[in-house]
Amino acid sequence: MALTKENIINQVYEDTQLPKSRSRDVVETLLEIIKDTLGQGEDILISGFGKFMVKAKRARRGRNPQTRADLQLRARKVVVFKTSGVLRKRINGEEITGDETD
Repeated sequence: MALTKENIINQVYEDTQLPKSRSRDVVETLLEIIKDTLGQGEDILISGFGKFMVKAKRARRGRNPQTRADLQLRARKVVVFKTSGVLRKRINGEEITGDETD
């Protein structure tokens, strides 16, 4: 099951004891900040979590898998995410020492 925005709002509400409407505002504001920053082409570094980066992809040749027809894929920007060492270790169940804050 995926973590939804509503689940995040509920978790903020439960953990902070903020009113539910205020918890929703906090989450919505954070997401808007992230979208605006990425929209400007800037990276977002969240210590202990990871880094969101906007990367440019070049135009390239592609193929429609159903019709096998060749086509040209346009140049575009994509968002990529690179985990921090702390998050990577947590995901893999490795022990995290106190001096790791990456």
